[in-house]
Amino acid sequence: MEKILFLKALLIGLSIAAPVGPVGLLCIQRTLMHGPRIGFVSGLGAASADAVYGAIGAFGLAAVTHFFVALATPLALCGAFFLSWMGIRMLFARPAGEAAVAVDTMRPHRAFASVFALTLTNPMTILSFVAVFASISGSAAVGGGDAGIMVLGIGCGSALWWLTLALGIAVVRHKIDQGTMRRINQLAGLFLIGFALWQLFGLWR
Repeated sequence: MEKILFLKALLIGLSIAAPVGPVGLLCIQRTLMHGPRIGFVSGLGAASADAVYGAIGAFGLAAVTHFFVALATPLALCGAFFLSWMGIRMLFARPAGEAAVAVDTMRPHRAFASVFALTLTNPMTILSFVAVFASISGSAAVGGGDAGIMVLGIGCGSALWWLTLALGIAVVRHKIDQGTMRRINQLAGLFLIGFALWQLFGLWR
């Protein structure tokens, strides 16, 4: 039973991480620019944030859920501005081959923290986790042991996706010339800014 529960949570983690959104795009760009280690650590930031929200949903922490949902608008605003800032930085990013310091500008702890913070700015994810866990266990709150297994499964599933993505992108990384890398940076930057504008438009509506 525990193995089945873990596998279900693993699949949930994979399904949450797999869709290509701003976080996935950011991890791809960082893998291309700084290598698979930075790309994977960035993904771990997203996986950790998913695990935090998963824990809130799995343990049925209604008060915490309502607190984050009440902050949905300011958190979404912060997330939109954060995306815009990172998008603008990507537009002017220089490929590593053009500047020796480019390889050293991204530290693992910064890569992790930035994506962790970005993922946390989507508090509505909590409601998704609550709904998913309710469908698995029959209620939003489950036993401590089962909840821990589900949170572990979500974290492992999400981390597995980011590891696979980073290793896959690393295979083609050295085959991309500087001109193509520059265009990838610019395109990724425009997409992140577009995501940010869409998020602001949704808030305005």
